[in-house]
Formats: sequence, C-alpha cells, structure tokens
Amino acid sequence: MFEIIPSIWLINGKCVRLKRGDFATEEVISNNPLEIAQAFESIGIKRLHLVDLDGARRGEPKNYHILETIAGYTDLKIDFTGGVSTDGDVIKCFEFGAKTVTIASAAANFPERFAQFILSYGREKINLAADTTPTDHKIKIRGWLKKTEIDLFEHIEFFYDRGLKYLKCSDVTRDGVMEGPNFTLYQEILDRFPNLQLAASGGVRGIDDFRKLRDMGVHAAVFGRAYYEGKIELADLEKFMLEG
Repeated sequence: MFEIIPSIWLINGKCVRLKRGDFATEEVISNNPLEIAQAFESIGIKRLHLVDLDGARRGEPKNYHILETIAGYTDLKIDFTGGVSTDGDVIKCFEFGAKTVTIASAAANFPERFAQFILSYGREKINLAADTTPTDHKIKIRGWLKKTEIDLFEHIEFFYDRGLKYLKCSDVTRDGVMEGPNFTLYQEILDRFPNLQLAASGGVRGIDDFRKLRDMGVHAAVFGRAYYEGKIELADLEKFMLEG
C-alpha cells in the first residue's frame, strides 16, 4: 500500500526548509514542530520523517527532545534521521520514541556496521538513505554537504544483498524546489531491486506526483515544501489517502 510521509526538518529545535539541501537557504517555518506533526496526524497520516539537520552536520543526533515530544504527544510512527552512526545512537533513537531509523552517512562510511544494524535491530526498523545527484549518481552524505565517490547503485546493491528492505532516495537537485520527482531514477531503482520498498523523496509538486509514484510501484513518497508553501493542503492529502 502506497504511503505519503510528511517530513519535518529540524535546526535548533525549529522546523525549517531548505532548497537543494543548501543550509544557506534556511527558512524557519515554525517554532512548534509538534503542532505541525499533530496537524498531519489529524487527517489520518500515520508516519512522519523527522530530520535532525544539526545531527546530520555534526555526526550525532542533537534533537532527541523534539523526537521525544512528538512521540509523546502523537501516535505517529516516527522515522528519525540525522547523524545516527553508532549502536548507542540507534538505541537512544528508539528509547526517545522512534519506530524506525534512517541512516545515510554511517552506511557510506561504515558499510559493515550498517549491515550489522540491519541484522541486530531487524530490517523493519533500519532504513537506508541513499541521496545523490543525477549527473554522476555519487552518494552525498553529512546533510548533503559532502560528496563521496560511492556509486548509488553499487551502494544499494551491497545492502540489498544483506537484507535491506527499505530505501529512501533523494535526487538532491530536486529537493525543496518543486520541479517534480526524478521518476527516471526511481524507475531504474525499482527495475534493479524489485523487492526493495522504495520511498521517493524530493521534488513533489502536488497530488498528481503522488499518483504517478504510486502507479510506478514506489512504496512511499516523502514530501515537505509543497505542503509548507500551500501547494498541497491538508484536505488534498486527506482526499488522496481515501483513494486507497
């Protein structure tokens, strides 16, 4: 079943938005991430992608208190990401209320460690984030501030062969600019890894993009800016979910 997953990006405990992951474009949307999360929950959304940008930059999570608050005052299944790199980080995320953890930088820097996370915590709880640019398909990490020489498809295959079930993939060039998802990239991933549950992230402009991703066989779509800029209303999301 196709799922739409709103994202809340955090800097200093505030909900922000960026363009193409550029921290220089930071714009504060709200000082109350809980209020935003509760609005999503009110229309029947079940899952939230909570991005700790401070943690992504610093290499260790910093906004556990926001995770704990949203987990404590909603029933949303929170997928937490941003700087999670050690067993201790993973355990703390779960202790503070995360249902799943998405990891990018540690998977690139310490692939055997990430593979062990999948075994230790289970493939339902550990997700891979593989974020890239379409020009060369190289992985970008540390909140997209650092480019690696790791090929996207080789990276996915390594973990796919070790039991990975859930992947979130972003075309960084489309994130936060509402130019449409990179459908070609997602189709290639689906073709090469047919048993992977793919969450497409970046570029969503409206409900029609959700429909196209759903019809392609994508498992989920992560969205943010289109909602925060009023291109998608809560009523639109609610109506779409009723389509089944």
